[in-house]
Amino acid sequence: MPTTKQFRPAERRLWTTNPLPRLGSRPRFDGVASTASTERRTDPAWLPAAAFRPLGARRVRVAGDGPLVGTVRAEVAAAVAEHGGALVADGPVDLDLVAADGDGEAFTVERTGGTTIVRAEGGPGLLYGLHHVVRRGEAAFGGDLPAERHAPRRAIRMLDHWDNIDVHPLMGQVERGYAGGSIFYADGGVRADLGRVASYARLLGSIGVNRVALNNVNVHRTEARLLTDLLPDVARLAEVFRPHGVAVHLSVSFAAPITLGGLPTADPLDPAVREWWERTTAAAYAAIPDFGGYVVKADSEGQPGPFAYGRDHADGANALARALEPHGGTVFWRAFVYDHRQDWRDRGTDRARAAHDHFAPLDGAFDDNVVLQVKYGPMDFQAREPVSPVFAAMPRTRLAAEFQVTQEYTGQQKHVCHLVPQWSEVLGFGLRGGEPVADLVDGVVAVSNVGDDEFWTGHPLAQANLFGFGRLAWDDRLDPAAVLDEWIGLTFEDPSVRGPLHEVLDGSWHTYERYTAPLGVGFMVNPGHHYGPSVDGYEYTQWGTYHFADRDGVGVDRTRATGTGFTGQYPAPWREVYESVGSCPDELLLFFHHVPYDHVLRSGKTVVQHIYDEHFAGVEEVGRMREVWATLEGRVPAALFDRVTALLVEQARCATEWRDQVNTYFLRKSGVPDERGRRIF
Repeated sequence: MPTTKQFRPAERRLWTTNPLPRLGSRPRFDGVASTASTERRTDPAWLPAAAFRPLGARRVRVAGDGPLVGTVRAEVAAAVAEHGGALVADGPVDLDLVAADGDGEAFTVERTGGTTIVRAEGGPGLLYGLHHVVRRGEAAFGGDLPAERHAPRRAIRMLDHWDNIDVHPLMGQVERGYAGGSIFYADGGVRADLGRVASYARLLGSIGVNRVALNNVNVHRTEARLLTDLLPDVARLAEVFRPHGVAVHLSVSFAAPITLGGLPTADPLDPAVREWWERTTAAAYAAIPDFGGYVVKADSEGQPGPFAYGRDHADGANALARALEPHGGTVFWRAFVYDHRQDWRDRGTDRARAAHDHFAPLDGAFDDNVVLQVKYGPMDFQAREPVSPVFAAMPRTRLAAEFQVTQEYTGQQKHVCHLVPQWSEVLGFGLRGGEPVADLVDGVVAVSNVGDDEFWTGHPLAQANLFGFGRLAWDDRLDPAAVLDEWIGLTFEDPSVRGPLHEVLDGSWHTYERYTAPLGVGFMVNPGHHYGPSVDGYEYTQWGTYHFADRDGVGVDRTRATGTGFTGQYPAPWREVYESVGSCPDELLLFFHHVPYDHVLRSGKTVVQHIYDEHFAGVEEVGRMREVWATLEGRVPAALFDRVTALLVEQARCATEWRDQVNTYFLRKSGVPDERGRRIF
């Protein structure tokens, strides 16, 4: 098996500043605002007043005490004022919302004797129970219903914001953000008016998200100060999120003891460093008693970390965890650690192996309040990857699956790409002994996709991804089509839009996959900004994202027999399934194998003919999306209709470019013509 080299000695150093590789400018699409400025009209997303009509037209009682019960009472009061019902203290009611004392998140719902009753195990449960009733609409007030208990399957349901206080010269204010500037920060600090943040907190509470990280995992100079002199502003944000059951976290730099504390070292085993973290963390909890903890990206893409001191990642994570432990806090330690200065000539170093190589040997070494945050696939949020083997390799370590709601590699919120089916597939994948990934993790985390755009997410239909993430994080067993139906029903008043919206969104992930990178090979994007096709864009770079296409075939040999040995990181039976060309699923074939262009897939097509057919089909499907969307004019709000229409024009243009570049590339590489005689350049 080839030796995997993830770091050279020259890279084992501490960055006292946080340099980012020069990634180039980001293309902007004129249909979507991209600056962080000004007050804008805010779309209500899936919580318009009309969604509360069934509840608001009835008599409702709210019983219980505490801040979140107060939030529920305020929601009900607004709804009945809008729709003619009543908030009553006693007497017969149509809806009885009752909370026990405490912080329990579970609730039961039943309907008997003409009354719908929600009994919650605490204030959070009552908030979630209220929104369960809102999602049910009139169905919540139909015939009798036996008591049903609802509880989150995962305790951790978290969104990470990659927001910067200072506008980064290359990445902008929100790194990998495609919906404008930050809703938190403007003019070099936290916004004076946090009304938009309050609306966002309400949206998150309605879908069960219970944690947010407020700043970029690439912690720059100003953002680092959120932990110290800017902490009062973090407390202001925490006050806005608290009424909706959402705890705030900060991304922190591993080098903070040097850059903020003036120490000569950030060695996690140094007593002075540990004392600095303890003192600084205690100050954070003094300002924010329900502070959630830290998110850390270390030894990755230029970020400082424990390797500079000859320490491992358990040493680094535990130093912060022990500072948080007396206060009940958690450190989310990202497993995204790899050699980002790889020699493209070196076929032995495989970026896909990196997380497992670094972290699996440390299983059991992390403190109980460390959560290792693992990307769902071994590479980087591609439209198609195998599930990361790390989920099966660390049974004695708390893990969280990390997704990317912001569509960095799936159309950047300019393309319709409903990702909830992908996440459902990952969480349901039987990785270790048939256990689904969802049962191997303590939580689900995702990179947020919101900005100060009028529609929150740039593309209005990308709101469905944010909504769906929260619902799937609550219960991974939910059917993605049913979750999408919930979003449609809440967001749009006209029930006739359901069918067309399902037609546009249900298969859009597979449509995107069809016209981009084939058979799991991934990337093939423009370097830096990652939008649009560039088949060889990363082929000779340092980032370790290759397809190795030549005149004979395409794909990466990751087998134990002749390749990088990555297949050996999987438990049985997957190590053997992926090892063999004959048993490897076709959709992942090029991720695991280099095969000739005339290799025959299970469909009966050759690899190269599959590439041609899928790319033509993907463009045709985008054309069908445009036709279906056009039928909704007058049935959805005009501004939303116009925004989506313009974005579908851009999606069709970009999909066509993908089709023509990829097909032309493989025609010229293989010399094999399209058997259907279509035009390839």
